[in-house]
Amino acid sequence: MSAIAEILLQFGYKISGSDMKSSKITEKLKQQGIEIFSGHHPNHLPSCDLVIYTTAIKEDNPELVKARELNIPTISRAEALGLLMKKFSNSIAISGTHGKTTTTSIISLILEHSGFDPTILIGGELDEIGGNVKVGNSNYLITEACEYKENFLNLFPRIGIILNIDLDHLDYFKNIQHITNTFTKFGQLIPEDGFLIAFADDPNIQQILPHMHCNVITYGLESNSDYRAVNISLDKNGFPVFDVMVREQPLGQFHLNIPGKHNVCNALASIACCHTLGVPMEQIQKFLSAFKGTHRRFDILGVVDDITVIDDYAHHPTEVKATLAGAAQVPHNRIWSVFQPHTYTRTKALLHDFAGSFAEADKIIITDIYAAREPDTGIIHAKDLAEAIRKQHKDVIYIHDFHRIVEYLKKEIQPKDLILTMGAGNIYQVGQMLLDSLHAEKEKIVCSSLQKQQKAIAPNHKKSFA
Repeated sequence: MSAIAEILLQFGYKISGSDMKSSKITEKLKQQGIEIFSGHHPNHLPSCDLVIYTTAIKEDNPELVKARELNIPTISRAEALGLLMKKFSNSIAISGTHGKTTTTSIISLILEHSGFDPTILIGGELDEIGGNVKVGNSNYLITEACEYKENFLNLFPRIGIILNIDLDHLDYFKNIQHITNTFTKFGQLIPEDGFLIAFADDPNIQQILPHMHCNVITYGLESNSDYRAVNISLDKNGFPVFDVMVREQPLGQFHLNIPGKHNVCNALASIACCHTLGVPMEQIQKFLSAFKGTHRRFDILGVVDDITVIDDYAHHPTEVKATLAGAAQVPHNRIWSVFQPHTYTRTKALLHDFAGSFAEADKIIITDIYAAREPDTGIIHAKDLAEAIRKQHKDVIYIHDFHRIVEYLKKEIQPKDLILTMGAGNIYQVGQMLLDSLHAEKEKIVCSSLQKQQKAIAPNHKKSFA
Protein backbone atom coordinates (compact mmCIF):
# COMPACT_ATOMS: atom_id res chain seq x y z
CA MET A 1 0.00 0.00 0.00
CA SER A 2 2.80 2.42 0.91
CA ALA A 3 4.58 1.68 -2.38
CA ILE A 4 1.45 2.50 -4.40
CA ALA A 5 1.02 5.69 -2.36
CA GLU A 6 4.57 6.81 -3.18
CA ILE A 7 4.19 6.05 -6.89
CA LEU A 8 0.88 7.92 -7.15
CA LEU A 9 2.42 10.84 -5.30
CA GLN A 10 5.22 10.93 -7.88
CA PHE A 11 2.58 10.91 -10.62
CA GLY A 12 1.19 14.15 -9.13
CA TYR A 13 -1.81 12.90 -7.18
CA LYS A 14 -2.72 14.23 -3.72
CA ILE A 15 -2.55 11.29 -1.31
CA SER A 16 -3.78 10.65 2.24
CA GLY A 17 -4.19 7.41 4.15
CA SER A 18 -4.59 5.61 7.44
CA ASP A 19 -2.95 2.76 9.31
CA MET A 20 -3.58 1.08 12.65
CA LYS A 21 -0.48 2.63 14.17
CA SER A 22 2.53 4.74 13.30
CA SER A 23 5.58 3.02 11.85
CA LYS A 24 8.84 3.77 10.06
CA ILE A 25 6.98 3.45 6.77
CA THR A 26 4.16 5.86 7.71
CA GLU A 27 6.71 8.37 9.01
CA LYS A 28 8.51 8.18 5.66
CA LEU A 29 5.23 8.88 3.86
CA LYS A 30 4.57 11.86 6.12
CA GLN A 31 7.97 13.32 5.28
CA GLN A 32 7.01 13.17 1.60
CA GLY A 33 3.89 15.23 2.22
CA ILE A 34 1.28 12.47 2.54
CA GLU A 35 -1.31 13.01 5.28
CA ILE A 36 -1.43 9.96 7.54
CA PHE A 37 -4.15 9.21 10.10
CA SER A 38 -3.65 6.80 13.01
CA GLY A 39 -6.40 4.20 13.39
CA HIS A 40 -9.54 3.96 11.27
CA HIS A 41 -12.42 6.44 11.61
CA PRO A 42 -15.02 7.90 9.20
CA ASN A 43 -13.68 11.40 9.89
CA HIS A 44 -10.33 10.40 8.41
CA LEU A 45 -11.92 10.23 4.98
CA PRO A 46 -11.27 13.60 3.34
CA SER A 47 -12.79 14.83 0.12
CA CYS A 48 -11.29 12.49 -2.48
CA ASP A 49 -11.90 10.90 -5.85
CA LEU A 50 -10.81 7.33 -5.11
CA VAL A 51 -10.28 5.05 -2.10
CA ILE A 52 -7.76 2.19 -2.37
CA TYR A 53 -7.89 -0.54 0.27
CA THR A 54 -5.95 -3.69 1.04
CA THR A 55 -7.67 -7.08 1.29
CA ALA A 56 -6.69 -7.13 4.98
CA ILE A 57 -9.44 -4.53 5.44
CA LYS A 58 -12.82 -5.97 6.44
CA GLU A 59 -16.09 -4.96 4.79
CA ASP A 60 -17.24 -3.23 7.99
CA ASN A 61 -14.18 -0.96 8.14
CA PRO A 62 -15.56 2.51 9.03
CA GLU A 63 -13.61 4.32 6.33
CA LEU A 64 -14.61 1.83 3.63
CA VAL A 65 -18.25 2.02 4.76
CA LYS A 66 -18.14 5.82 4.73
CA ALA A 67 -16.61 5.91 1.24
CA ARG A 68 -19.42 3.74 -0.12
CA GLU A 69 -22.05 5.85 1.63
CA LEU A 70 -20.60 8.90 -0.14
CA ASN A 71 -20.47 7.00 -3.47
CA ILE A 72 -16.69 7.46 -3.66
CA PRO A 73 -15.24 4.79 -5.99
CA THR A 74 -13.32 2.07 -4.10
CA ILE A 75 -10.81 -0.40 -5.52
CA SER A 76 -8.52 -2.99 -3.95
CA ARG A 77 -4.75 -2.65 -3.78
CA ALA A 78 -4.42 -5.35 -6.45
CA GLU A 79 -6.79 -3.47 -8.78
CA ALA A 80 -4.81 -0.27 -8.24
CA LEU A 81 -1.57 -2.09 -9.00
CA GLY A 82 -3.12 -3.50 -12.16
CA LEU A 83 -4.09 0.00 -13.31
CA LEU A 84 -0.53 1.17 -12.65
CA MET A 85 0.88 -1.72 -14.68
CA LYS A 86 -1.06 -0.54 -17.72
CA LYS A 87 1.24 2.51 -17.81
CA PHE A 88 4.30 0.28 -18.37
CA SER A 89 4.87 -1.67 -21.59
CA ASN A 90 7.41 -3.94 -19.88
CA SER A 91 5.89 -5.09 -16.60
CA ILE A 92 7.41 -8.00 -14.67
CA ALA A 93 5.30 -9.79 -12.03
CA ILE A 94 6.94 -12.34 -9.72
CA SER A 95 4.55 -14.90 -8.22
CA GLY A 96 4.85 -18.05 -6.15
CA THR A 97 4.06 -19.34 -2.68
CA HIS A 98 7.66 -18.71 -1.55
CA GLY A 99 10.59 -16.55 -2.59
CA LYS A 100 8.77 -13.59 -4.19
CA THR A 101 10.51 -10.84 -2.20
CA THR A 102 14.02 -12.26 -2.68
CA THR A 103 13.55 -12.85 -6.42
CA THR A 104 11.91 -9.46 -6.99
CA SER A 105 14.80 -7.81 -5.14
CA ILE A 106 17.48 -9.63 -7.16
CA ILE A 107 15.87 -8.74 -10.50
CA SER A 108 15.38 -5.15 -9.33
CA LEU A 109 19.02 -4.82 -8.27
CA ILE A 110 20.35 -6.23 -11.56
CA LEU A 111 18.08 -4.11 -13.79
CA GLU A 112 18.59 -0.95 -11.73
CA HIS A 113 22.38 -1.17 -11.97
CA SER A 114 22.25 -2.22 -15.63
CA GLY A 115 20.66 1.07 -16.70
CA PHE A 116 17.02 -0.04 -17.06
CA ASP A 117 15.83 2.51 -14.45
CA PRO A 118 12.73 0.47 -13.50
CA THR A 119 9.87 1.33 -11.17
CA ILE A 120 10.09 -1.20 -8.33
CA LEU A 121 7.55 -2.47 -5.75
CA ILE A 122 8.88 -5.00 -3.20
CA GLY A 123 7.15 -6.76 -0.30
CA GLY A 124 10.21 -6.20 1.90
CA GLU A 125 12.84 -3.50 2.27
CA LEU A 126 15.88 -3.38 0.00
CA ASP A 127 18.71 -1.14 1.16
CA GLU A 128 19.86 -0.41 -2.39
CA ILE A 129 16.60 1.44 -3.16
CA GLY A 130 16.13 2.82 0.34
CA GLY A 131 12.97 0.88 1.18
CA ASN A 132 10.22 -1.03 -0.62
CA VAL A 133 9.63 1.24 -3.62
CA LYS A 134 11.54 3.17 -6.26
CA VAL A 135 9.97 5.27 -9.01
CA GLY A 136 11.90 5.00 -12.26
CA ASN A 137 11.82 6.84 -15.57
CA SER A 138 11.40 3.97 -18.02
CA ASN A 139 8.69 1.64 -19.27
CA TYR A 140 9.87 -1.15 -16.92
CA LEU A 141 7.95 -2.06 -13.76
CA ILE A 142 8.90 -4.89 -11.38
CA THR A 143 6.49 -6.08 -8.69
CA GLU A 144 5.57 -9.02 -6.51
CA ALA A 145 2.32 -10.75 -7.48
CA CYS A 146 0.45 -12.16 -4.48
CA GLU A 147 -1.91 -15.08 -5.02
CA TYR A 148 -3.93 -14.50 -1.81
CA LYS A 149 -7.63 -14.13 -2.67
CA GLU A 150 -6.55 -14.34 -6.34
CA ASN A 151 -5.24 -10.78 -6.12
CA PHE A 152 -2.68 -11.24 -8.90
CA LEU A 153 -5.45 -11.87 -11.44
CA ASN A 154 -5.93 -8.08 -11.49
CA LEU A 155 -2.44 -7.55 -12.95
CA PHE A 156 -1.23 -7.05 -16.54
CA PRO A 157 2.24 -8.61 -16.78
CA ARG A 158 4.25 -8.91 -19.96
CA ILE A 159 6.72 -11.16 -18.12
CA GLY A 160 5.38 -13.41 -15.39
CA ILE A 161 7.43 -15.62 -13.09
CA ILE A 162 6.06 -18.59 -11.13
CA LEU A 163 8.59 -19.71 -8.51
CA ASN A 164 6.57 -22.54 -6.96
CA ILE A 165 3.00 -23.60 -6.14
CA ASP A 166 2.39 -24.89 -2.63
CA LEU A 167 -0.50 -25.36 -0.21
CA ASP A 168 -1.11 -22.09 1.66
CA HIS A 169 -3.72 -19.40 2.47
CA LEU A 170 -6.26 -22.06 3.37
CA ASP A 171 -8.53 -19.44 4.90
CA TYR A 172 -9.37 -18.69 1.25
CA PHE A 173 -8.23 -21.54 -1.02
CA LYS A 174 -10.10 -24.86 -0.79
CA ASN A 175 -7.21 -27.15 -1.75
CA ILE A 176 -4.05 -27.41 -3.88
CA GLN A 177 -6.09 -27.79 -7.08
CA HIS A 178 -7.85 -24.49 -6.36
CA ILE A 179 -4.44 -22.86 -5.93
CA THR A 180 -3.03 -24.48 -9.10
CA ASN A 181 -6.06 -23.36 -11.12
CA THR A 182 -5.51 -19.80 -9.91
CA PHE A 183 -1.85 -19.86 -11.03
CA THR A 184 -3.01 -21.20 -14.41
CA LYS A 185 -5.22 -18.12 -14.79
CA PHE A 186 -2.30 -15.90 -13.80
CA GLY A 187 -0.09 -17.41 -16.50
CA GLN A 188 -2.86 -16.95 -19.04
CA LEU A 189 -2.86 -13.19 -18.37
CA ILE A 190 0.48 -12.90 -20.19
CA PRO A 191 0.10 -11.87 -23.87
CA GLU A 192 1.23 -14.18 -26.67
CA ASP A 193 4.40 -12.18 -27.26
CA GLY A 194 5.17 -12.14 -23.54
CA PHE A 195 7.09 -14.65 -21.42
CA LEU A 196 6.29 -16.99 -18.55
CA ILE A 197 9.39 -18.03 -16.59
CA ALA A 198 8.55 -21.12 -14.53
CA PHE A 199 10.27 -23.54 -12.12
CA ALA A 200 10.11 -26.82 -14.03
CA ASP A 201 11.03 -29.00 -11.03
CA ASP A 202 7.68 -28.24 -9.36
CA PRO A 203 5.05 -30.86 -10.33
CA ASN A 204 2.22 -28.37 -9.78
CA ILE A 205 3.85 -25.97 -12.23
CA GLN A 206 4.37 -28.80 -14.73
CA GLN A 207 0.62 -29.32 -14.56
CA ILE A 208 -0.18 -25.78 -15.72
CA LEU A 209 2.44 -25.29 -18.47
CA PRO A 210 0.46 -27.01 -21.28
CA HIS A 211 -2.31 -24.43 -20.77
CA MET A 212 -0.13 -21.38 -21.43
CA HIS A 213 -0.53 -19.24 -24.56
CA CYS A 214 2.71 -17.21 -24.30
CA ASN A 215 6.41 -18.03 -24.64
CA VAL A 216 7.44 -20.38 -21.81
CA ILE A 217 10.96 -20.42 -20.36
CA THR A 218 11.73 -23.03 -17.72
CA TYR A 219 14.46 -23.17 -15.10
CA GLY A 220 15.50 -25.67 -12.47
CA LEU A 221 18.04 -28.22 -11.36
CA GLU A 222 16.77 -31.01 -13.63
CA SER A 223 18.06 -31.73 -17.16
CA ASN A 224 14.83 -30.76 -18.97
CA SER A 225 15.00 -27.05 -17.99
CA ASP A 226 15.99 -24.21 -20.33
CA TYR A 227 18.11 -22.62 -17.58
CA ARG A 228 19.80 -25.16 -15.31
CA ALA A 229 22.14 -24.87 -12.32
CA VAL A 230 24.96 -27.45 -12.26
CA ASN A 231 28.15 -28.06 -10.28
CA ILE A 232 26.64 -26.53 -7.13
CA SER A 233 29.16 -26.14 -4.29
CA LEU A 234 29.56 -24.00 -1.17
CA ASP A 235 32.19 -21.38 -0.36
CA LYS A 236 33.84 -21.12 3.09
CA ASN A 237 30.84 -19.14 4.39
CA GLY A 238 28.33 -21.75 3.25
CA PHE A 239 27.10 -19.68 0.29
CA PRO A 240 26.36 -21.36 -3.08
CA VAL A 241 28.60 -21.26 -6.15
CA PHE A 242 27.20 -22.80 -9.34
CA ASP A 243 27.40 -22.91 -13.14
CA VAL A 244 24.41 -22.15 -15.37
CA MET A 245 23.60 -23.96 -18.59
CA VAL A 246 21.20 -22.37 -21.09
CA ARG A 247 19.67 -25.06 -23.26
CA GLU A 248 22.83 -27.12 -22.55
CA GLN A 249 25.18 -24.27 -23.49
CA PRO A 250 27.33 -22.81 -20.65
CA LEU A 251 26.37 -19.27 -19.58
CA GLY A 252 28.88 -18.77 -16.75
CA GLN A 253 29.60 -19.26 -13.05
CA PHE A 254 27.57 -17.45 -10.39
CA HIS A 255 28.27 -16.78 -6.71
CA LEU A 256 25.61 -15.95 -4.10
CA ASN A 257 26.02 -14.11 -0.82
CA ILE A 258 22.84 -15.60 0.62
CA PRO A 259 22.61 -19.25 1.72
CA GLY A 260 20.43 -22.15 0.69
CA LYS A 261 19.48 -24.34 -2.25
CA HIS A 262 16.15 -22.48 -2.46
CA ASN A 263 18.09 -19.29 -3.20
CA VAL A 264 19.92 -21.03 -6.04
CA CYS A 265 16.45 -21.52 -7.57
CA ASN A 266 15.46 -17.89 -6.85
CA ALA A 267 18.70 -16.76 -8.47
CA LEU A 268 18.05 -18.98 -11.53
CA ALA A 269 14.65 -17.36 -12.05
CA SER A 270 16.33 -13.94 -11.85
CA ILE A 271 19.09 -14.97 -14.27
CA ALA A 272 16.54 -16.31 -16.77
CA CYS A 273 14.51 -13.08 -16.56
CA CYS A 274 17.45 -10.68 -16.88
CA HIS A 275 19.16 -12.72 -19.62
CA THR A 276 15.87 -12.78 -21.58
CA LEU A 277 15.76 -8.97 -21.29
CA GLY A 278 19.24 -8.74 -22.78
CA VAL A 279 21.33 -7.95 -19.69
CA PRO A 280 24.95 -9.01 -20.37
CA MET A 281 26.05 -12.11 -18.48
CA GLU A 282 28.92 -10.21 -16.78
CA GLN A 283 26.43 -7.69 -15.36
CA ILE A 284 24.19 -10.45 -14.03
CA GLN A 285 27.17 -12.17 -12.37
CA LYS A 286 28.42 -8.95 -10.80
CA PHE A 287 25.16 -7.72 -9.31
CA LEU A 288 23.91 -11.15 -8.29
CA SER A 289 27.01 -11.64 -6.14
CA ALA A 290 26.52 -8.12 -4.72
CA PHE A 291 23.04 -8.97 -3.43
CA LYS A 292 23.10 -9.36 0.37
CA GLY A 293 19.40 -10.05 0.86
CA THR A 294 16.41 -8.01 1.98
CA HIS A 295 15.20 -7.18 5.45
CA ARG A 296 13.63 -10.19 7.21
CA ARG A 297 15.04 -12.69 4.68
CA PHE A 298 17.95 -14.42 6.45
CA ASP A 299 18.69 -10.98 7.84
CA ILE A 300 21.78 -11.02 10.09
CA LEU A 301 20.73 -8.65 12.89
CA GLY A 302 24.06 -8.76 14.70
CA VAL A 303 26.87 -10.74 16.31
CA VAL A 304 27.86 -10.45 19.98
CA ASP A 305 30.60 -12.59 21.55
CA ASP A 306 30.42 -15.09 18.68
CA ILE A 307 26.62 -15.41 19.00
CA THR A 308 24.92 -14.67 15.66
CA VAL A 309 21.31 -13.50 15.61
CA ILE A 310 19.42 -13.92 12.32
CA ASP A 311 15.81 -13.09 11.45
CA ASP A 312 13.73 -14.61 8.66
CA TYR A 313 10.15 -14.18 7.42
CA ALA A 314 9.63 -17.96 7.05
CA HIS A 315 6.08 -18.81 8.13
CA HIS A 316 5.19 -21.85 5.98
CA PRO A 317 6.58 -25.39 6.50
CA THR A 318 8.42 -25.32 3.16
CA GLU A 319 10.00 -21.96 4.05
CA VAL A 320 10.95 -23.09 7.55
CA LYS A 321 12.62 -26.21 6.17
CA ALA A 322 14.47 -24.24 3.46
CA THR A 323 15.64 -21.51 5.85
CA LEU A 324 16.96 -24.03 8.37
CA ALA A 325 18.67 -26.00 5.59
CA GLY A 326 20.38 -22.79 4.50
CA ALA A 327 21.40 -22.02 8.08
CA ALA A 328 22.87 -25.52 8.43
CA GLN A 329 25.33 -24.71 5.63
CA VAL A 330 26.69 -21.69 7.49
CA PRO A 331 29.49 -22.50 9.97
CA HIS A 332 27.95 -22.84 13.45
CA ASN A 333 27.87 -24.68 16.76
CA ARG A 334 24.12 -25.12 17.30
CA ILE A 335 21.06 -23.72 15.52
CA TRP A 336 18.31 -22.29 17.71
CA SER A 337 14.94 -21.89 15.96
CA VAL A 338 12.62 -19.42 17.68
CA PHE A 339 9.36 -19.80 15.74
CA GLN A 340 6.17 -17.74 15.85
CA PRO A 341 3.33 -19.50 13.98
CA HIS A 342 1.36 -17.18 11.69
CA THR A 343 -2.47 -17.40 11.68
CA TYR A 344 -4.59 -20.09 13.29
CA THR A 345 -5.91 -21.53 10.01
CA ARG A 346 -2.41 -22.05 8.57
CA THR A 347 -1.11 -23.61 11.81
CA LYS A 348 -4.04 -26.03 12.05
CA ALA A 349 -4.19 -26.98 8.37
CA LEU A 350 -0.42 -27.53 8.05
CA LEU A 351 0.25 -28.84 11.58
CA HIS A 352 1.71 -32.17 10.40
CA ASP A 353 3.92 -30.43 7.82
CA PHE A 354 5.16 -27.93 10.41
CA ALA A 355 6.01 -30.78 12.79
CA GLY A 356 8.47 -32.23 10.28
CA SER A 357 10.06 -28.94 9.23
CA PHE A 358 12.51 -28.41 12.10
CA ALA A 359 14.91 -31.34 11.60
CA GLU A 360 17.92 -29.06 10.97
CA ALA A 361 17.42 -27.14 14.23
CA ASP A 362 19.24 -28.25 17.37
CA LYS A 363 17.00 -26.31 19.77
CA ILE A 364 13.44 -25.14 19.14
CA ILE A 365 11.37 -22.53 20.95
CA ILE A 366 7.71 -22.08 19.96
CA THR A 367 5.84 -18.94 21.00
CA ASP A 368 2.18 -17.91 20.62
CA ILE A 369 0.43 -17.80 17.25
CA TYR A 370 0.43 -14.40 15.58
CA ALA A 371 -3.23 -13.89 14.73
CA ALA A 372 -2.79 -11.32 11.92
CA ARG A 373 -6.23 -10.98 10.31
CA GLU A 374 -7.88 -13.83 12.25
CA PRO A 375 -9.84 -14.05 15.53
CA ASP A 376 -8.83 -16.68 18.08
CA THR A 377 -11.65 -19.23 18.02
CA GLY A 378 -9.73 -21.76 20.08
CA ILE A 379 -9.26 -24.18 17.18
CA ILE A 380 -5.53 -24.51 17.90
CA HIS A 381 -2.81 -23.27 20.25
CA ALA A 382 0.95 -22.90 19.86
CA LYS A 383 1.31 -25.64 22.51
CA ASP A 384 -0.33 -28.04 20.04
CA LEU A 385 2.41 -27.27 17.53
CA ALA A 386 5.13 -27.73 20.16
CA GLU A 387 3.64 -31.10 21.06
CA ALA A 388 3.46 -32.18 17.41
CA ILE A 389 7.11 -31.23 16.87
CA ARG A 390 8.11 -33.05 20.08
CA LYS A 391 7.03 -36.36 18.53
CA GLN A 392 9.85 -35.95 15.98
CA HIS A 393 12.26 -33.61 17.78
CA LYS A 394 12.80 -33.92 21.54
CA ASP A 395 14.42 -30.52 22.07
CA VAL A 396 11.42 -28.20 21.80
CA ILE A 397 9.77 -25.96 24.40
CA TYR A 398 6.89 -23.50 24.41
CA ILE A 399 7.48 -20.03 25.89
CA HIS A 400 4.70 -17.47 25.81
CA ASP A 401 6.51 -14.22 26.65
CA PHE A 402 9.22 -12.59 24.50
CA HIS A 403 11.15 -11.38 27.56
CA ARG A 404 11.21 -14.91 28.97
CA ILE A 405 12.48 -16.24 25.64
CA VAL A 406 15.37 -13.76 25.80
CA GLU A 407 16.21 -14.68 29.39
CA TYR A 408 16.09 -18.39 28.54
CA LEU A 409 18.38 -17.92 25.56
CA LYS A 410 20.89 -15.89 27.57
CA LYS A 411 21.21 -18.76 30.03
CA GLU A 412 21.53 -21.50 27.41
CA ILE A 413 23.38 -20.15 24.36
CA GLN A 414 27.02 -20.95 23.66
CA PRO A 415 29.72 -19.39 21.45
CA LYS A 416 29.18 -19.92 17.70
CA ASP A 417 25.46 -20.60 18.18
CA LEU A 418 23.06 -19.28 15.52
CA ILE A 419 19.83 -17.81 16.90
CA LEU A 420 17.23 -17.83 14.13
CA THR A 421 13.90 -16.06 14.72
CA MET A 422 11.26 -17.06 12.17
CA GLY A 423 7.74 -15.91 11.38
CA ALA A 424 5.73 -13.25 9.55
CA GLY A 425 4.62 -11.47 12.73
CA ASN A 426 6.64 -9.51 15.29
CA ILE A 427 9.04 -12.30 16.30
CA TYR A 428 11.96 -10.21 14.97
CA GLN A 429 11.64 -8.22 18.21
CA VAL A 430 13.07 -11.20 20.11
CA GLY A 431 16.28 -11.05 18.09
CA GLN A 432 16.71 -7.33 18.69
CA MET A 433 15.87 -7.68 22.39
CA LEU A 434 18.46 -10.45 22.73
CA LEU A 435 21.15 -8.39 20.98
CA ASP A 436 20.37 -5.34 23.14
CA SER A 437 20.59 -7.44 26.28
CA LEU A 438 23.85 -9.12 25.23
CA HIS A 439 25.37 -5.73 24.38
CA ALA A 440 24.26 -4.35 27.74
CA GLU A 441 25.80 -7.32 29.60
CA LYS A 442 29.03 -6.88 27.66
CA GLU A 443 29.20 -3.15 28.47
CA LYS A 444 28.50 -3.95 32.11
CA ILE A 445 31.41 -6.37 32.21
CA VAL A 446 33.73 -3.87 30.50
CA CYS A 447 32.70 -1.08 32.92
CA SER A 448 33.19 -3.37 35.91
CA SER A 449 36.65 -4.35 34.65
CA LEU A 450 37.63 -0.70 34.14
CA GLN A 451 36.45 0.22 37.62
CA LYS A 452 38.57 -2.57 39.10
CA GLN A 453 41.59 -1.35 37.15
CA GLN A 454 41.04 2.23 38.34
CA LYS A 455 40.81 1.10 41.98
CA ALA A 456 44.02 -0.88 41.60
CA ILE A 457 45.85 2.10 40.05
CA ALA A 458 44.52 4.79 42.42
CA PRO A 459 46.58 3.83 45.56
CA ASN A 460 49.80 3.80 43.52
CA HIS A 461 49.09 7.37 42.35
CA LYS A 462 48.61 8.48 45.95
CA LYS A 463 51.93 6.97 46.98
CA SER A 464 53.83 8.59 44.14
CA PHE A 465 52.36 12.05 44.92
CA ALA A 466 53.14 11.58 48.62
